[in-house]
Amino acid sequence: MQNAVTELMRISPLADELAKLFAKAGYSLYLVGGSVRDMMLDRLSSDLDFTTDARPDQVLKIVSAWGDAVWDVGIAFGTVGVTKQGMTLEITTFRADSYDRVGRNPEVTFGDSIEGDLLRRDFTVNAMAIDLANQAFVDPYDGLQALRDQVLDTPATPQESFADDPLRMLRAARFSAQLGFTAAPRVIDAMTSMAEEIDRITAERVQAELSKLLLADDPRPGVELLVDTRLADRVLPEVPGMRLAIDEHHQHKDVYQHSLTVLAQAIDLEKSHEPTSEPDLILRLAALLHDVGKPATREFQSGGGVSFHHHEVVGAKMARKRLRALKFSKEIIEDVSQLVFLHLRFHGYGKGEWTDSAVRRYITDAGDLLPRLHKLVRADCTTRNRKKAAALQATYDDLERRIEALQAQEDLDRVRPDLNGEEIMRILGLKPGPDVGKAWKHLKELRLDRGPLEHDDAVAELKKWAAENGIGG
Repeated sequence: MQNAVTELMRISPLADELAKLFAKAGYSLYLVGGSVRDMMLDRLSSDLDFTTDARPDQVLKIVSAWGDAVWDVGIAFGTVGVTKQGMTLEITTFRADSYDRVGRNPEVTFGDSIEGDLLRRDFTVNAMAIDLANQAFVDPYDGLQALRDQVLDTPATPQESFADDPLRMLRAARFSAQLGFTAAPRVIDAMTSMAEEIDRITAERVQAELSKLLLADDPRPGVELLVDTRLADRVLPEVPGMRLAIDEHHQHKDVYQHSLTVLAQAIDLEKSHEPTSEPDLILRLAALLHDVGKPATREFQSGGGVSFHHHEVVGAKMARKRLRALKFSKEIIEDVSQLVFLHLRFHGYGKGEWTDSAVRRYITDAGDLLPRLHKLVRADCTTRNRKKAAALQATYDDLERRIEALQAQEDLDRVRPDLNGEEIMRILGLKPGPDVGKAWKHLKELRLDRGPLEHDDAVAELKKWAAENGIGG
């Protein structure tokens, strides 16, 4: 343990410097929470959390002249923020809060001991501290053993902890995904029996935790914990709802398990294609939700088969509705629902029978989402039949080659009609209005069907359409 403390001092001499300032003023200072946990896991970041027996106004006095910048936005909750040499430090006075167990916000009360402060934290792996003045490890609730065992448990009883703050149940799922830890049996029991308490939490906070969970290297354990404890029934019911449907390929226990596999495969493709980029929340949401329309569209056929006609249409509507309820941004809602809507279209490609017009429409409908759609469609192949899987991937390879060839031939990312609005008005003798828009849309559809037209051919097609629809002179 002393080696870990020594390593902290080597990595962050600022912590030692800050501790000396607090000691000089007569106060203790502890590195605490996730900072200690991450240090033990060799993943210490540039953001450090501290706790102290100094009250917030005293903290401000100590750090004001020392920090490069100081902010007190969280001072009502006892937190003062400081930046120093590119590092972000948050210093919070010992807390001994009480909760009304109706909402989530506590009645802020400052405490007098590090043990009392650690007791109110969410999990024992986050309830460890380092006394910086004495370079001593503080672990009253066996967080280090939990870290070694890779177990998520609570310092107080889970019932007390989750009653105080139900969001901690979602954090358990998130940490199981981020850290690969397993929730203790008593934590799982409490999450299951108290699942409805999550209704006290705002949609925005629920969404933030779900997003962090899905952005983990392996979200599957977190999703499974939410489903198994019935928390998903409250915050993302479409996911456990997929357990009711049998996958049409009969290769998976159910559509739920298939969707978890698609999520994992989408993440693998994401990492292999852009290994240095940030995790793609839009792709991951689409992978998890792409088949949510299946339970509502399931039909048992006379020969014993199962069909899910138009599940992509129903699924897109369901995804949009759920993401709105969770207060996701408009961009994320539209992008995810469009990917769900488009994910099945490739299966009409057959052995390459699509015309160039159909390929153009695939490109145009996907727009900027095309790279994500490529990954989603490939990830959606989960058959255990290697020959069939190889054939599907080869067919999609062929589609991508055709897309690349067409994009090289035409600028399909910004496809426009062969005549612009001014030309349409001049040729048809129109003034600005709805008819110009209709003509523009017709020419765009023509462009998608036939590719670029010569100018005279485009004019002829425009005049023909106008005559058929009684537009213009």
